[in-house]
Amino acid sequence: MHGSLPPVFSMYEIVPMTTGEQQAPSKYGSSPLKKKKLAHEGRPLVMAGMLGCGLVLAAVVAWCYYSASIRKAQLFKTESLDLNKDGFVIRNQAGVVIFTMTFRSGTLDLDTCSKEGSILSCTQSDSGKINFFIQTIRLKDTVMCYRVRWEELQNKHYVEHTMAYNDSHWYGGAETATQHWPIRIQGEEEPRPFITSDVYSNRKAFGGILERYWLSSNATAIKINDSVPFHLGWSEKDRTLRFQARYQDSPFKPAQGQQALPELSYRVCVGSDVTSIHKYMVRRYFPKPIKVPSPEVFKHPVWSTWALYKTSVTQEKLLSYASDITKHGFTCSHLELDDRYTADYGEFDFDPQKFPNASGMFEKLREDGFHVSLWTHPFINYDSINFGVAVEKGLFVREPSGELPALVRWWNGIGGILDFTNPEACEWYASHLQTLKSYYNVTSFKFDAGETSYLPQKFSTLVSISDPSTFTHYYTEMAIPFSERAELRVGYQSQNISCFFRIIDRDSVWGYELGLKSIIPTVLTISILGYQFVLPDMIGGNAYPNRTEGGSDEKSGLPDRELYIRWLELSAFMPAMQFSIPPWAYDNEVVQIAQKFTELHKTLVAPRVLELAGEVLDTGDPIIRPLWWIAIDDEAAYKIDSQFLIGDDLMVAPVLEPGKQERDIYLPAGRWRSYKGEHFDKGPIHLTDYPVDLDEVAYFTWVH
Repeated sequence: MHGSLPPVFSMYEIVPMTTGEQQAPSKYGSSPLKKKKLAHEGRPLVMAGMLGCGLVLAAVVAWCYYSASIRKAQLFKTESLDLNKDGFVIRNQAGVVIFTMTFRSGTLDLDTCSKEGSILSCTQSDSGKINFFIQTIRLKDTVMCYRVRWEELQNKHYVEHTMAYNDSHWYGGAETATQHWPIRIQGEEEPRPFITSDVYSNRKAFGGILERYWLSSNATAIKINDSVPFHLGWSEKDRTLRFQARYQDSPFKPAQGQQALPELSYRVCVGSDVTSIHKYMVRRYFPKPIKVPSPEVFKHPVWSTWALYKTSVTQEKLLSYASDITKHGFTCSHLELDDRYTADYGEFDFDPQKFPNASGMFEKLREDGFHVSLWTHPFINYDSINFGVAVEKGLFVREPSGELPALVRWWNGIGGILDFTNPEACEWYASHLQTLKSYYNVTSFKFDAGETSYLPQKFSTLVSISDPSTFTHYYTEMAIPFSERAELRVGYQSQNISCFFRIIDRDSVWGYELGLKSIIPTVLTISILGYQFVLPDMIGGNAYPNRTEGGSDEKSGLPDRELYIRWLELSAFMPAMQFSIPPWAYDNEVVQIAQKFTELHKTLVAPRVLELAGEVLDTGDPIIRPLWWIAIDDEAAYKIDSQFLIGDDLMVAPVLEPGKQERDIYLPAGRWRSYKGEHFDKGPIHLTDYPVDLDEVAYFTWVH
């Protein structure tokens, strides 16, 4: 059959000869001429056969390579993640890239990669041996997580991965001096240690409350592991955050007995929407408070001596302040006696010159219905009588050698800092606070400082700590016995310390750098980091010289009157209110506005906040929420930094600009009723130049 002929012969046509053309056979067989002719004709057939075999072989090899590359492509794909030598991307269900991470410090040698079950691992990079893996974990139908680890096994100085913004909005990280919501990447910043610092004195640093957690509007979240010597940088040009692990030129130290080989490990989780992925991350990775602090602090203002009297506070001034609070018809959760009531820093009793009869003072205040909390800090100055005691007992953080106490400079001088990894130092400090509490019937303490920026650059502690911010965590634990009304200004993995967390001192200015406009972004940020019992610092700011916009009140040293009023109005919608400069320092109208808003706080805000505070114990969900919490598909809601929600159904839009008695307001989809009784049923809606008088805050309730 023709069909059985090899295809290589199909180029030749077989023509039958006619009878007349047949030659008689030679008696010698074929003629030499004919033999020659046959040989000549057979050569193309052999060559064609060889060519055919070559083509078949090439096809087989190509198929093998193709199969191998398909297998390799499958190897470097795990669920919705695609890995290549330079990094990886994660796609959403629609196939759109929502997360991009680039390996900046090295590239993978893909020939050393293999896949076993849900783990994809590689053993070499372009610079030597590594332990690299990505493990896929499907946690529930709507959440997929990827554990990523790059560990150098040979002497490499650092590991760095860069995360692209991918046209989404990012939130989280740290309290900062200039706070924006969402995060704004500005300039080019080399990675620096991601540790707690006092951002009042160092405005470029990361703040006193921070966590290694970021969240994006693309419904992705990233949490850097605790074991990483973590440094953070960024690039405005490339629109990236730079995540770096290193021990060289860094305050991080490898765990005892381990080599200083850097390891960068983290997990990326992807959900169906930003709110649900955040809820998942908080429930899984953040500790929760174990109880709600005193309801009185949520209902009634705290009154602090600091902004009004600074360090010149005396017994007479404190009694006069208390009497004025009552005289002007205000309530008080507690009075906060701030710096400085002791003779020297590091002592735990009253300066007899400034407070000649401290016991009598406390008795009088108690009779008048006042609770009092005292300022405290972790320092003992070298001129204090307790300095020698602490040296002798070995209570201080020490020089790296461990032999001598380390001296540190803080805003009130030079001294030692207590080593809170040392149980003896904790016991000594706590017993002094307890003695004050029981002797004078003090209600609680305001714990100041605690940032790593007050540690020496090189130091040693009784319990070796790899991450300096662990020191911050140890300090926050000192507040636990007093947590009902205690106040901290630092937090690192401290969400379970059930006390109030105060944002750092504000300047008496309007803007985003520690001014009025920074409050909402800062409160939203630390809420996303799991700190819900927030004190938004003192109404009107701290009135520091050269850092105060005075307006017509310039000579008096008071903050501008309008600024003070707008600050007061915003604070009324925060979890707790804190006065220092009193409303009566201005005029009767300001007193009336303050009375109106402290009453509104008590009747409208506090009951709602207390209900939400109870839920925090189980969920960790924010009390103060961004607009996107209830508007997950609304691009406009992701960028709003001057409005917020209390729970899901009370939306607040304070005026934060000087000279304005109107503002633009964004109402997400839904039915809203304004504080004036207006109804807005269609949404989302932009209200342009919505009128808000000087004695008003615009707020709207969701109508179910």
